[in-house]
Amino acid sequence: MYDWNDLRYFLELSRQGKLVRAAARLHVDHTTVSRRIGALEKQLDVRLFDKSPRGYQLTDAGLRLLPMAEKIEAQSLDLYQELSGKDARLSGTVRVATPEALGSLVIARHVTEFRNEHPDIEIELVAETRRMSLSKREADILINLARPESGRLISWKLCDYRLHLYGARDYLDKNPPIYNQNDLAQQHFVSYIDDLIEMPELRFFENTIKNAHVVFRSTNVSAQFNAILDGIGLGMVHCFMAQNEDRLVPILPDQISVERSYWLLVHEDLRHVARVDAVCRFLTRLLRDNKPLLMG
Repeated sequence: MYDWNDLRYFLELSRQGKLVRAAARLHVDHTTVSRRIGALEKQLDVRLFDKSPRGYQLTDAGLRLLPMAEKIEAQSLDLYQELSGKDARLSGTVRVATPEALGSLVIARHVTEFRNEHPDIEIELVAETRRMSLSKREADILINLARPESGRLISWKLCDYRLHLYGARDYLDKNPPIYNQNDLAQQHFVSYIDDLIEMPELRFFENTIKNAHVVFRSTNVSAQFNAILDGIGLGMVHCFMAQNEDRLVPILPDQISVERSYWLLVHEDLRHVARVDAVCRFLTRLLRDNKPLLMG
């Protein structure tokens, strides 16, 4: 029989990825974490982690153990609250993967609110356009542009958001005027790199702007935004990015508009883990309360 207490060390190392960080969270020496992990692997007769220059990564056996260990952790907290009559303090790390613009320009600006409510929960924000896997535990929570069609995932719609075509005032002063969509044939544009788009929901540019002359492409939304600001061309911009930027002007907003939705996804094994639930509730409230900002 293995030592149940060793699961604490397993969970913290799986969340932190490094011995020193896990040890700091557990208030022990890093050699203690290594020793307890070694003991657990020996008792279970499996290897739970692979070590690499990036840190400790869960093996297949570790991935199978993770949801069971988290259930034991959650039940332990429930037991404490039920019998002691006290609220168990929420703590630990929650990794949230989001589209780049939403994560860096909306969520990151409100993390202080969450920290004031839950000072012992650390949010790790992965804000980029590549796909992240919940089943492989690359993230605990995923904000996606579509509802999942399969998998042991729980999801709900957070909100809609809107993009318009924008141009910098400097660009518009130097190029032919735009009165209708036919005038766009004379303009330059900024867009994504087609063969590097991993999310099909981002493939809206060609359907919105026909036969566009694209002069700059990037996988990075911020790079596109800054290129548009610099006056290299017109581009589709999230309304929440452009809202407070006086240098940008919306182009034919009644005719050119794209609406998409943000969905929150969480693996069913994690849905009722207290720290994950706290972050889910925060993100849901944040995005639903900021509907005017997201829709422009």
